[in-house]
Amino acid sequence: MSTSSTPPPILPTALAPLTAHSPHDSGADTAPGVIVVDSCTTLGTTLVVQVSGEIDRFSAAPLGALMVSAAADGYTGLVLDTFRVTFCDSGLLSVLGWWPRSGRRLRLVNPSRAVTRLLRAAAAAD
Repeated sequence: MSTSSTPPPILPTALAPLTAHSPHDSGADTAPGVIVVDSCTTLGTTLVVQVSGEIDRFSAAPLGALMVSAAADGYTGLVLDTFRVTFCDSGLLSVLGWWPRSGRRLRLVNPSRAVTRLLRAAAAAD
């Protein structure tokens, strides 16, 4: 049993500062994206969700959980505003793919450039 009143640090206390001589990798970022639900409102049986950030297979999970919960609560419509999404990949398509089943309605509004690019690529692949 610890008697310490402060929790141990998650990150090291001193991180190396980035200097002009530090190596920099300009390649792809390997960290998972971050998605933020900016707003979530309801209009009858329709859920209106505004998201921002980066949507990949990791960060799409909370959005999927929100949708599963909404479906379980009887919501049959989903309006997803993606205007502030800066990056997305097939993780977004995966999480949205099951919603239209069982007669549920899905509408994407204000698609960002990233979302538009993904939708065009998906349509071209079909």
